[in-house]
Amino acid sequence: MGGLSYSVTLAVLAAAVTHAVWNAIMHGIKDQAVAFGLLGVGGAAAAVPVVCLAPLPRAACWPYLLGSVAIHVFYNLLLMRAYRLGEFGQVYPLARGTSPLVVTVLALVFVRERPSVPELAGVVVVSAGLGSLVLAGGRGGALRARAALLAAFGTGLTIAGYTTVDGVGVRASASPAGYIGWLILLESLGVPLYLVIRRRAALRHAPVRVLAAGLMAGALSLLAYGLVLWAQTRGPLAPIAALRETSVIFGAIIATMVFREPFGRAKIGSTILVAAGIFLLNV
Repeated sequence: MGGLSYSVTLAVLAAAVTHAVWNAIMHGIKDQAVAFGLLGVGGAAAAVPVVCLAPLPRAACWPYLLGSVAIHVFYNLLLMRAYRLGEFGQVYPLARGTSPLVVTVLALVFVRERPSVPELAGVVVVSAGLGSLVLAGGRGGALRARAALLAAFGTGLTIAGYTTVDGVGVRASASPAGYIGWLILLESLGVPLYLVIRRRAALRHAPVRVLAAGLMAGALSLLAYGLVLWAQTRGPLAPIAALRETSVIFGAIIATMVFREPFGRAKIGSTILVAAGIFLLNV
């Protein structure tokens, strides 16, 4: 079989589901500063045993790892802002749907990865399906504000940036588990730690369910991205980036079932497009 292997495909789809779940948890916490602070604490707590048990990544990967940490700081800030300004069912697709095509270009320029015709078609079709979800909600007035559009689009660019950097870094690490452990641990020393300190009073008064949900989201974020990094050691970056963003479909389902945002025929059409793109990625 050409394209992505079944094991890589299943791993990335599992990551997509996990990613949609933790993003929905984050969106469901009203105080986004508290949410992202808890995300960092939960991620760091899950990363500590990984760092202790996994082999230390090779020295060659550390410039990429540290560069990714810096990009993730901007990603967290932009995502937090986007979630404050727009609906989950529209902000999430715009942020995630921006990255696959950008990753395709970055992988071509910096990694010399040339996608096959079916892979390129799959990336384009998946991106089209994801992009169409932005217009499918029917209640997108808040998102159409310029600040929300810029935050969501900027988030997508940072996603493309760290996806490409991490794709190169994890391949040089010889330890995907060690790479993700150190990445999440160091990333948690940035924006999330600052938010924990800044919002410590709110954290002390937060309900137990909110604390537990935020910490769980952090652990799930490590699992979701760890699966993606493992896949990037076994397949090309662009198709994996496109397949990962099928999390938007799962996010749309969650938005409908949990946040009572409409699904409708337009989103069904978007889902069919994404499914067709997944087929092309595995041809």
